Amino acid sequence: MAEGDGVPKPGDSDFDGAVVVVFDRQQDLRVDEGRWAGLMRRVLAEEQVSVPWEAGLSFVDADEMSALNAVHRKIDRPTDVLAFGADDGSAPRGPDEPRLVGDVVICPSVAAANAEASGKSVQDELALLVVHGALHLLGYDHAEDLDAEKMEGREQEMLALDAATDAVVAAKLGSS
Repeated sequence: MAEGDGVPKPGDSDFDGAVVVVFDRQQDLRVDEGRWAGLMRRVLAEEQVSVPWEAGLSFVDADEMSALNAVHRKIDRPTDVLAFGADDGSAPRGPDEPRLVGDVVICPSVAAANAEASGKSVQDELALLVVHGALHLLGYDHAEDLDAEKMEGREQEMLALDAATDAVVAAKLGSS
């Protein structure tokens, strides 16, 4: 997709009945749509979401994120990630009708600022936000200490799996 055209496209993970539709409506930071769609797909697969399913992943600028945050959380400033769950899997649907898991919205400019403040790479911060948002779609939360501990533990497991996958891919590319 051309930068900023706002037209959705399936990520590189639209196979086997698992579809992540990616929107990139910002120009602050170049994002690897395929990588993030693949990570979101991996999280939902690891959480054993039954196929077929569809989820959205959007990258937006600070103004759009601020507007979303104001409407949905009554906080008038941009945030790094918002998740909007749709079907928890209990809604009746036909055998080939996908479960609409929900949408994750990420603001790369806020992610970049957070990464700088915490001494992390922007890519590591974006990975965390994709995982965090995907887990929220599935009902994970961090409002209570025990829930936060469970969610953070699962985030770390997913990020470790992602890092291991990246290392295997890098090794294969290096040996070819």
